[in-house]
Amino acid sequence: MQQDKLKIDLSGLSETLLFPLWGRAKLSKECSWLFNDVRATEIVEKIDYDFSKFDKILWGCRFDRTALKNSLLPLFALRAKQFDHKIQSYIAEHPRSSVVNIGAGLDTTFYRVDNGLIHWYDLDLPPVIEIRSQLLPEANTTKGIAKSLLDPSWCTCIKQTEDGVFMIMGGVLMYFEEAQVKQFFSMLADNFPSGEIVFDAPSKLDNNVGTWVKQLSLDQRKELKAARVKALKGWWQNNPENQKDKLLTALKTQTKPRSTEWPDLVAWWCQLDAKEKKAVRNDFKAFFHLGLRKWALDDATKITQWDKRITVIDQFPLYRNIPRDPSWSTLIRRCMDYSDRYKMSNILHLQV
Repeated sequence: MQQDKLKIDLSGLSETLLFPLWGRAKLSKECSWLFNDVRATEIVEKIDYDFSKFDKILWGCRFDRTALKNSLLPLFALRAKQFDHKIQSYIAEHPRSSVVNIGAGLDTTFYRVDNGLIHWYDLDLPPVIEIRSQLLPEANTTKGIAKSLLDPSWCTCIKQTEDGVFMIMGGVLMYFEEAQVKQFFSMLADNFPSGEIVFDAPSKLDNNVGTWVKQLSLDQRKELKAARVKALKGWWQNNPENQKDKLLTALKTQTKPRSTEWPDLVAWWCQLDAKEKKAVRNDFKAFFHLGLRKWALDDATKITQWDKRITVIDQFPLYRNIPRDPSWSTLIRRCMDYSDRYKMSNILHLQV
C-alpha cells in the first residue's frame, strides 16, 4: 500500500520554501549530469502539493514545461551547486566543523556534502522546522533549531566550534530590511569570530525586471507579455479575496475595478490610458515583487563598512563556472549570460 502523502499548510513567505525544493528536484531529473539531488526528488514525491504551478510563475512563454531546456525555474537550483562547492572546500580543511544552514526550509544540502564528521544545524522558524522534522528527520549529526535568524539565542545552540563554523543562507536576506541585515551580521561577528558565511543576494538591477527584458526579441517580449497575463489570471482566480482586495486597495489610480472578478479587472484595465497603465504596472510590481524583496546588494564591501570585523573572501555572479548546455533554449542561456554580465544576482563569501 502506498504511503499517504504529507499535506502541508503553508502560505505567504513560508510557501517559498517549496520553490527551491521543486527546482532542485526538477533539475536533478532533467539534468543530473550537472546537479543531482536524490533527496529533493524523494521529498517532492512525499508532499501533497501542486508543484506544477511553479512552472507558471516564471512565464515559460510557449515552452514545453516538462523539460529543463524549456523552463527557467531550475536555474535557481544552481545556487545550491555553488553552495555545495563552497562547503566542500571548507570541510576539506575543517572536517569536524559545524555547518549552519540559516533559513533551511526543506534544503537537502547536508545529504550531498556530508563527510561523516561535520556537525550540521538547520535553522528556521518553528512551523518550518516541524514540517522539516516530518520529511527530513534528524540524523546523529544533524539538529534542527526552531528560531528566527534574528534571535541571537540560536547562536548558543552551536556547540561544536573547535574546528570552525561555516554558515550558508540561500534566498533569505532579500526579505529583510537593511537595518535587520546589519543587525544580523553584527550578531554573527559577536558569536562566531573567524566563522565564514556564504549567501546570495540580488543586486539593485535585479529588482528592475524591465532592464533584463530589453535583451529579448520583439516576439519574445510579446510572448512574455501574454504569459504574464496568463500567470496573473491564474493567481487571481486561485487566491483568496482578502489578497485581491489588498492589491486593489494599494492601487493609486482614480478609478478601481467594479469588483474582484477577473472580467471586471480586464474591463477596468482596457479603459485606462497609457500613463495610468504604467502606474498600475508599477503598483502591481510593488505588490508582487518589491513588497517581498526588501534588500539588495551590489558590492559586498558595503557590509565591511558596517562592521570592521567582517572581511570579503569572495564575490561572484550566480552562474559563474556553470556550463551552458547547447540543448538549452537560447532564452535560458541568454538569461544566464545577462545575469552574470551585469551581476544581477551574486554569491557572497564573508569571514565574520
